Amino acid sequence: MTVRYSTDPADVDLALAHRWLSEDAYWALGRSRALQDRAFANSIPLVAIEEPDGAGTDGTADGDGEAGGMVAIARLVTDRATFAWLCDVYVRPDARGRGIGSGLARFAAEQVRALGVKRTMLATADAHGVYAGVGFEPLDEPARWMVLPGPGA
Repeated sequence: MTVRYSTDPADVDLALAHRWLSEDAYWALGRSRALQDRAFANSIPLVAIEEPDGAGTDGTADGDGEAGGMVAIARLVTDRATFAWLCDVYVRPDARGRGIGSGLARFAAEQVRALGVKRTMLATADAHGVYAGVGFEPLDEPARWMVLPGPGA
């Protein structure tokens, strides 16, 4: 199998992404499909697709627990100039431990570097090593940062 990384919205299975995030991702449990679709529509999607060696760009598997298909997703929220937020990073459980998450993080870093974005941020509870491996660092002065929580935050 070969993993292909893409920013093409047509490569994202939105129903599957919603199921993964709303049912299994600690930060998005219970998120509505409408909210999820709106979030993806207003972001740069990042997707990892596993294809049989020699497969074309159309893929061949359904990505629903079988080998192949969509195996990881993420979103970049950005102004495409000064700031980006990497979020909703999810790797299908049976694809974990194979470097796909690290590959998706590298792909995300390549995208923001190509845009010339000055600062890219993310929040993670358990994958600091993955992101450090592609250049993310802890905040120098976390006390300078604040958040404005919205409804349901």
